[in-house]
Amino acid sequence: MMAEPGQRPVYICAEWEIDLARRELRSNGELVPLGGRAFEILAELVQAQGQLVTRDDLKERVWRGVFVEESALRVHIAAIRKALGSDRDMLSTSVGRGYRLLGAWRVQHTDTPLQSAATGLLPSINIPSASFDLIGRTAAIAHLWRLLSAYRIVSLVGPGGIGKTSLALEVARTPPPGFVADRLLVELAPLSDPKLVCSVIASVLGTKLEGEEISPDAIARAIGSRPLLLILDNCEHVIDPVAQVAELVVSHCAGTVIVATSREALRIEGEHVYRVPPLGVPPETWHEPTDASAYSAVELFTSRAKALGSSFVPDEENIGAIASICRRLDGIPLAIEFAAARAVMLSPPKIASLLDDRFKFLTTGRRTALPRQQTLRATLDWSYDLLPDDEAWLLRQLGIFAGEFQLDAVIAVAGENIGDVTGQLARLVAKSLVLADICGDSPHYRLLDTTRAYALEKLRAGGEHPGAAYRQAKYYCGFFASAEADSEVRPQAEWLTLYGRHIDNVRTSLDWAFSPGGDSQVGAALTAAAVPLWVQLSLLAECRERTELALARLDPSAANAPRLRMQLSAARGWSLMYGVGRAREAGPAWAATLQLAEQLGDRDYLLRALWGLCIDQFNNGEFHKALEFANRFAEVVADSGNPVDRMMADRLLATTLHYRGDQRLAYHHIGRTLSRLSELAAKPQVIRFRFDLRVSTRYFQARILWLLGLADQALSVVEHNVEEGRTSGHALTFCSVLGQGACPIAFLAGDLDAAERYCTMLLEHTERHPIRLWNLWARAFRGMLISRRGDLATGLPLLRKTFELAGEARHLPRFLLPLGELAVCLGDAGEVSQGLATADEALARCEARDEGWYVAELWRIKGELLLLPGEHRSAIAAAQAFDRAFEVARSQGALAWELRTAISVARLKVSEGHPADARRVLASAYGKFTEGFETADLRDARAMLAKLGS
Repeated sequence: MMAEPGQRPVYICAEWEIDLARRELRSNGELVPLGGRAFEILAELVQAQGQLVTRDDLKERVWRGVFVEESALRVHIAAIRKALGSDRDMLSTSVGRGYRLLGAWRVQHTDTPLQSAATGLLPSINIPSASFDLIGRTAAIAHLWRLLSAYRIVSLVGPGGIGKTSLALEVARTPPPGFVADRLLVELAPLSDPKLVCSVIASVLGTKLEGEEISPDAIARAIGSRPLLLILDNCEHVIDPVAQVAELVVSHCAGTVIVATSREALRIEGEHVYRVPPLGVPPETWHEPTDASAYSAVELFTSRAKALGSSFVPDEENIGAIASICRRLDGIPLAIEFAAARAVMLSPPKIASLLDDRFKFLTTGRRTALPRQQTLRATLDWSYDLLPDDEAWLLRQLGIFAGEFQLDAVIAVAGENIGDVTGQLARLVAKSLVLADICGDSPHYRLLDTTRAYALEKLRAGGEHPGAAYRQAKYYCGFFASAEADSEVRPQAEWLTLYGRHIDNVRTSLDWAFSPGGDSQVGAALTAAAVPLWVQLSLLAECRERTELALARLDPSAANAPRLRMQLSAARGWSLMYGVGRAREAGPAWAATLQLAEQLGDRDYLLRALWGLCIDQFNNGEFHKALEFANRFAEVVADSGNPVDRMMADRLLATTLHYRGDQRLAYHHIGRTLSRLSELAAKPQVIRFRFDLRVSTRYFQARILWLLGLADQALSVVEHNVEEGRTSGHALTFCSVLGQGACPIAFLAGDLDAAERYCTMLLEHTERHPIRLWNLWARAFRGMLISRRGDLATGLPLLRKTFELAGEARHLPRFLLPLGELAVCLGDAGEVSQGLATADEALARCEARDEGWYVAELWRIKGELLLLPGEHRSAIAAAQAFDRAFEVARSQGALAWELRTAISVARLKVSEGHPADARRVLASAYGKFTEGFETADLRDARAMLAKLGS
């Protein structure tokens, strides 16, 4: 029978009534106490009309979205049976499956007023009203009420200032519908004597235990079956007596649930620990101030600042500074409120700049707050003063770590005063002073930034910093000693997970090592060991600065000085070559590496030096010398059993020959490289030659294929190469994938949409990873695209400006294509003289450097410029330029340039009234193609041939 609107269903069986609207179980009209979640289980069972309801279904329906252990379900089933008394067998168990409610239940619908059968007494509540809205905790409050329906005691655990008390109070203020119970707060912070815990709890309960000792047992008897939500606030300094009371109460008082707040768990039977998370903060890469309100930490800062009378404008600068403040304060609400209080007198950027001295600066807490919550230092003093001496000592040592650390690092820093470091660390984790990440094979730990600043201050004040810093630096020397070898056997993502997370610790160790009180020899060794980290993360500028400092401070008399100098010189050469480009110091750095490698008989570094010298000759336009170094490299590895060495030799030869213009021979060597790819492990090969060999081979393959007229193959390689480069995780390699392959080939194919997409990828990538030279190239390429789309007024100034900013780097091989397009744009803008000068400059550069790959196209561009109206117009000179273009293209096997030249010649022949000659020239070039017929040049040629044939 369906209920009419406004009617309420009541299920009846003999003396029992289950009233779904009132959420009551009654026997002969009298209310039978039953907890809220137990009633929900009973409601699900009675509505199943005697059918089995599985355990999983019950947990899903009653605890939506919360993982609940079987024991929690059994607790509530036991409560239902207890409520049913002598009729407990009505609740039947199907072992291992679920439950059903037996009996002849009928449904009665009533429209009587909704009035509880309970007594008219109002629940007792002492929860204070909220002074502010609690920001960023809505989901947490809902989650906690779900937990409280499953567990009798929930402990809110976290570091000082995280907002445990505020969250617990807001939970107590906002009970779910149907929750009827006393809600009482017991404030334990003022207690200094643990023996008074029971007295304070009894006082809040309003219980007079005259003639009876105030004990946990007495409190439990006094509470009895009273429905009660008990908040035990700030338990950490009286943790043992609180744990005793809580455990006894939940075991004896069926109607009581407890919320405890503490910096460590109570560790009692039935406890569920909820670690209060920090507020949400914007990531480091966040650049969207309009999204500020999406991050609760930023919302808290702005809300509190405005409530105190601050009137800062929420512009990009201020919101960016607030985001930085919230990150540096780890999203801890109390610390953010302290910072927000300063916004009345100071701008957010100024507040951010003063956080290095946060303990002196963040001192403006609310007057009504507890003393330990009125300054940031007092909050941490409270936790620190509760620590035993051994834990306090270890916390100070942990202040040396600037980032994540592992247990063996802690043991190394602890040194001879080792004691039970493992146990001490575990206890600091339990007390919310150290955060633990137990995912993966090896747990990692870290301090919140504010806790770390406090511990470091204590470390320095006690004179313990130099020893801890030395031990940390020595530890990381050993830790990174195997980093390079590991790169040969671990996938890059796994390698970065292992080593990348330690970069901040390496930085602080190096800063100490080269400081006046440090150890520069240890610093030099650590710099050399950490080079693979900068390589993998493509941190070119940092690598250069660190290696230059280490080389300057290296003790030449040390036994390992020659080897360290060799390693550091190679790293410096790499960082100069890719970070600066035509750096005059790169060649000498590689020459020093070569000399030391020969002296030490180090074949590995000999090959690195030859590779570096070869690339350096590219950058400086000495392609003949580059070929000499490539051939020497090939000679050294001729009998090598290492496939990477042999592949690298062919890769160097292919690259050199490609740039010189010998595309056929380049194709031969790139083919040999590709044929050996299967010999590589299925992982990036980055560390040794500082880029991913597999991925870099593909983009040079694409360039060579394009010039040979194999456009479809080239475009297919590009598409695969972009995905491969993206997933490689190596920032510098991905720059080359986009800049050497994807962008120019899409542009030359006439697919400007794809070229724009790749250009955007490169710009965004080089903004995330500060790789200046590729960022400049991407901006030049964008100027090319804008101009090609017809907006010369925007594109041409962008091209010019980028070449100015590039300085000497404009002579790098990668800038030759933008230089040729600059000449085209100048001609299109009517600046023919400047366009011709640019083309002539590029041709002269190529001739002087033996850089032949783009020469045919430059001659064609010059010919087109000579056909533009003006004083320089000369059809004869243009024809001569086209002849040179044909000659070079055909000698190189560069069919792509030959077709472009044929199109230009055909247009000239048509304009001179020689259509037959035009068709003959164009048909000859077009007929050599076997693919790529949907690329722009071949479509244009086909259209011209069709027109000339009509």
